[in-house]
Amino acid sequence: MKYDVIVLGSGPGGYVTAIRASQLGLKTAVIERESLGGICLNWGCIPTKALLKSANVFEYINHAKDYGIQVNEPTADFGGMVKRSRDVANGMSNGVKFLMKKNKIDVIMGSGKVKPGKKIEVTDDKGAVSTYEGGSIIIATGARSRVLPNLPQDGKKIIGYREAMTLAKQPKKMVVVGSGAIGVEFAYFYSAIGTEVTIVEYMPNIVPVEDEEVSKQLERTFKKSGIKIMTNSEVTGVDTKGSGCKVSVKTKKGEEVLDCDVVLSAVGVVANIENIGLEDVGIATDKGKLIVNDFYETNIPGYYGIGDCVPGPALAHVASAEGIICVEKIAGQNPEALDYGNIPGCTYCSPEIASVGMTEKAAKEAGMDIKVGKFPFSASGKASAAGHKDGFVKLIFDAKYGELLGGHLIGANVTEMVAELVALRKLETTGHELIKTVHPHPTMSEAIMEAAAAAYDEVIHL
Repeated sequence: MKYDVIVLGSGPGGYVTAIRASQLGLKTAVIERESLGGICLNWGCIPTKALLKSANVFEYINHAKDYGIQVNEPTADFGGMVKRSRDVANGMSNGVKFLMKKNKIDVIMGSGKVKPGKKIEVTDDKGAVSTYEGGSIIIATGARSRVLPNLPQDGKKIIGYREAMTLAKQPKKMVVVGSGAIGVEFAYFYSAIGTEVTIVEYMPNIVPVEDEEVSKQLERTFKKSGIKIMTNSEVTGVDTKGSGCKVSVKTKKGEEVLDCDVVLSAVGVVANIENIGLEDVGIATDKGKLIVNDFYETNIPGYYGIGDCVPGPALAHVASAEGIICVEKIAGQNPEALDYGNIPGCTYCSPEIASVGMTEKAAKEAGMDIKVGKFPFSASGKASAAGHKDGFVKLIFDAKYGELLGGHLIGANVTEMVAELVALRKLETTGHELIKTVHPHPTMSEAIMEAAAAAYDEVIHL
């Protein structure tokens, strides 16, 4: 079989790429070894948000009295939450199947290996091997949970994110190693439904890629909710011989041993680039990633890479954007290279975190003269009415030109607000223009306008 484009992997990079290729009139196939939608739809973005929503609802019910509502003592149905999460994921995967059919994209199930001559060899679940040829081959194989030598995952006592979504029963105690997005989201979920959670983070702050003020705010909120946090700490080993786990943690004060039922390793991801034929073709890699140019072509003409298997943020929306740019270039269009400095990041614990651009520390280290504006949700009428006053919006502007250098938000629903800042940065809007942009009242989004006003000493509600 011959195609114009063959995409290896059907995650949010792969399936979006395939759809855009089909829209551009290219005969397209997708190869997938497991489930359409990849990790994001089946084991990542979507099912985790379903679990987090269950935790949100449970928290609302537990605090119903705060809203003038009397409710009998609720209980968390852990199995029911997991089932709902899986049902949501399955529904989304079926949605991708529909999109493949609608866009006349051939779906080839099996494990793919790239071969010279722009070919892919696919082995199906029965061991049968077929070969397909494409004008362009796009590798979108994604990533998996990183395994550390001192944290060998056994899928039962030391687990990764996949097992964390489908445990047979709710653990009484859990240690979460790593406090990036995956770590803090699961820490919040399990804590909210009654598990005793400890986060161990090697860096000085949790969610270490975020602005320090955001990190400190999340730490305060988490501690208030009962989550134990150990920063500047390192897990040196886990003893799983008994009924539970004994986790050895090296801290500044010495070694501490934590008892728990389950250890969740959330120390990042590693690209899936092994055993896919890269060596056969001669495709170059560096530090576990494919080396690609601005339009995602590898060192071998006709072979491309997008998403978590190339350098850049390992985020679903980045993979989708890269795939669209890649295939538009293949189709002879003139797409703009992706601006990696304007990529939003979102973390869906409670309170949520959203950010784009430079942190205050990064701007200062770059020697920039800046103006910083901050508006707390405690001063927001909508936040008070909703009962979610934790958090703030923080904006960083270039003092000379008024350029928005970075935006950092923590609070309820801020992941729905950050796109405004991404658009403002894309359009090169100034701080003064943002202040004069009328925002609806009462909304959480008013805090963006107020934070800009605070940077220029024009804030009204502080």
